Amino acid sequence: MTYCVGLLVNEGMVLLSDTRTNAGLDHISTYKKMYIFEEPGERVIVMMTAGNLSVTQNVIARLEEAIEAPEESATPSIMHTESMFKVAEVIGKTLSDVATEVSAKMTRNAQAASASMIVAGQRQGGPMRMFMVYPEGNFIEATPDTPFFQIGEHKYGKPILDRVVTPKTSLADAQKVALLSMDSTLRSNLSVGMPLDMTVIRRDECRVSSFRRIEQGDEVFAAMSTAWSQALRAAFSEIEI
Repeated sequence: MTYCVGLLVNEGMVLLSDTRTNAGLDHISTYKKMYIFEEPGERVIVMMTAGNLSVTQNVIARLEEAIEAPEESATPSIMHTESMFKVAEVIGKTLSDVATEVSAKMTRNAQAASASMIVAGQRQGGPMRMFMVYPEGNFIEATPDTPFFQIGEHKYGKPILDRVVTPKTSLADAQKVALLSMDSTLRSNLSVGMPLDMTVIRRDECRVSSFRRIEQGDEVFAAMSTAWSQALRAAFSEIEI
């Protein structure tokens, strides 16, 4: 399983994913779930994936082939679309096509292959946009009323997002709340694990402003986790019933 979260605030976007993939307690692997497509100053697109690994890797491979050799690919290049909405359309159709093909091969085992994605970015001259793409290929867009998306094991990290995140949340606080949301998930679900990948995109820069891989034992993340636990215990002890 996995956990990915994307936040869209007035100052920019924060995207965070884990890297754990498991097919049972004795078969745990590390695969990145975050993919960055970038032409600095012109456009930046970040994708995060959850679900069947064969589906997500096939989708990424087709998108990369379309970028490298657009004249030879049946899939349009996401680096040449006129808007982020069109990017979401291309990715949604590719996801649906791949999931259908993989599922057809798995029908003998009565299994279905599905995946979901968060797609975020900005094209020069256009607004920042973030979409959640469903296994069927349809998608929804983040709005001021819903400024964050989650895929994968989302239930453990959602409460803090609901309480904290608004469009006015600063980019620094958006990074903090994303990390604390991930920390809650790591503590409660063994199918989500380190290392973590975090990308920050500032409004109108049309490039990755910062990328950080957080490894197991990272001192900054560990200190944040400890401080959050202590703050929760302190708040809990002060509440009267």
